[in-house]
Formats: sequence, structure tokens, C-alpha cells
Amino acid sequence: MRFRIIRSACRFATIMILLFACSGPQNRQTKPLKNGQIRTTGSIERLDSALNQLIAPGTDLEIIADSFDWSEGPIWIDNGNFLLFSDIPQNRIYKWDSKDGLSNYLQPSGYTGTTARGGETGANGLVLDSKGRLVMCQHGDRRMARMDAPLTQPQSKFITLVDRFEGKRLNSPNDAVYKSNGDLYFTDPPYGLEKRMEDPAKELDFQGLYRLRAEGGLDLLVKDLSRPNGLAFSPDEKKLYVANSDSLHAVWMQYDVNEKGFLENGTVFYDASSLTAKEKGLPDGMKSDKAGNIYAAGPGGIWIFDSTGKVLGKIRTGQATSNCAFNKDQSVLYITADMYLMRVKMKK
Repeated sequence: MRFRIIRSACRFATIMILLFACSGPQNRQTKPLKNGQIRTTGSIERLDSALNQLIAPGTDLEIIADSFDWSEGPIWIDNGNFLLFSDIPQNRIYKWDSKDGLSNYLQPSGYTGTTARGGETGANGLVLDSKGRLVMCQHGDRRMARMDAPLTQPQSKFITLVDRFEGKRLNSPNDAVYKSNGDLYFTDPPYGLEKRMEDPAKELDFQGLYRLRAEGGLDLLVKDLSRPNGLAFSPDEKKLYVANSDSLHAVWMQYDVNEKGFLENGTVFYDASSLTAKEKGLPDGMKSDKAGNIYAAGPGGIWIFDSTGKVLGKIRTGQATSNCAFNKDQSVLYITADMYLMRVKMKK
């Protein structure tokens, strides 16, 4: 999902259509950070003392890179100790590490066509399959695809994993997560289509949540969410949490995952609809930690829930916030928020 301010006037009309979901920060930094520079921003709102066991009091929210159009899809690469993340409008994936800072990683990342087009063309969510290969939600190409190159030698060569449901083209896969058995769960809202819901190229009359089985075959799991977006499994994979990025129904859903991998008993995990007119952003990307706490991009920043749905606190970024990801030992939470890449150091 994109909630960014778009600097070109030609995109302004689209922002207005998306109402507050597309509003962005009013205080952009005029000078971009140089590699290695860090500045602090925002705040951490503590609503329950349990948050102190996750983020130590006095911890700062740090900006470690900036000047992106709309940052998304962060993923930590253990074998190399670096972060990858998308800039969707730039059709690019960036790399960041603590030694060398920011560098270009892959372009194009989500649209490989030769016909010029507008809208959100790049890759969105990024995941690794069981063999450590990069898989991406490609907005422009409207598919789930795998990079056909090693992580250390990236190339814009892709293998299509799935691009159709019952013969009709997907809308634009947005976020994804692998189950430990190799099944790939992904959402398919319209954000990568130039005219979104009104785009004449839209072939499906719903926005789905799917499972691509490891042995092949595509299952439509949920079709009644208006804007399915971020998703995350509980540590035991018995529950799947799904964000719905709709200002009229801004909720995080919770589903039971049965033994066959299908979803049952969908219930509202948390309803943030009343906040969408006051805060920047909507429910978006999310991650769970090893204890089962949920870190979810939403109105105002990153919401931190325990497994019962209790809000422990919020990382208030001051920006429309898209997603987050942990490093290997979960000692750092990386956050993509509008034009920024941020981080919070977690308490071990």
C-alpha cells in the first residue's frame, strides 16, 4: 500500500482520490542524509509496561536513509547481514548495511514491460523461499516472481511463480509470507494498477488472499476483504494476521490456519477505522516476533500488539508508514515510512 506524498503534480489527483490514506508528511527534510549519517525522529508511545521488555525506555527512533519516493517491503538477509527494501515508484530495490550504507540493488524490480506507464510499478513485498532465493510481489508485471540470479549478483531476470487465477490476471500482488512447508501466502489488492479499482485492465472483481502451494496449485483463501495488504503468521503458524487497508474498514484480521493450510474463523483482531481521519496511514505491512507479538504498520506508525490484540505501544514515525522487518536475532526493527528508512533497537 502507498500512503506517500508524491512530489509530481501529475500524481496529485490520485492522492486526493485515496483521501487521507495517501497523505504524507508536511516537514520533509531538505538535505538528504549522507551514507553513515543518522538522525532521530518521532517518539515511542508506551501504553503498557510490557513494552519496556521489548524496547528499553529512552530508546530513539533513528532515520538511517532517506529521499525515497515510497519505501516498502523490507527484508533482512542473514547471509550477508544486509537489508533489502523496495522503492515502488522508482521500480527499484535498495540495499542497506551498517558498513557501506545505502546502495542500488536492482532496477527494474517490478515492471519489465517496454510500454511506458504510470502508477506504482515496482516490486512491493520481498520474501525469501526455502532455498534463500528472492521472491517479490511485482506490481507492474502483476505477478509473484522469483529473481533468477544469486542474491550476491542481482539481475533483473525473473521467473513467474503465478500471475493468474482461473485464467484471469491478478490485480497486483502486494505482500507475501512463506509458511514453513513452502506454501506462499500473498495478497492481491489493486494498488499496482494505474487506475486501481477503475483500471480497465483489472480482470478480477475482487481483491484476494491466496496460497500458492509448494507442490503447485493456487488456492483463493479469502475474497471478502476490500483491500487485503500486509500479513504475518504467528510463530506456531496456527494463526494468520492480515491487514485491510481501507479507510472505511481499517482493520487487522485474524484467521485460524487449519491442518490443510486453509483459513477459518476470520475475526477482527483490531479495528482502527476511527483513527484514519486523524492519523497518517492505514493498516499495512506487519511482522511477528518470536514471542508472538505483532508489529504492524498502521495509523500513526508501527503498532505493537501482544498475541491477544492488546496494544502495548506505538512507534510514532510522524510519517505514513508502510512496513517493518527484524534482523536475524530480532535486536533491530527496520521500518519503511514514506521517504525514509528507519530503525529501532530492541531490547534483548
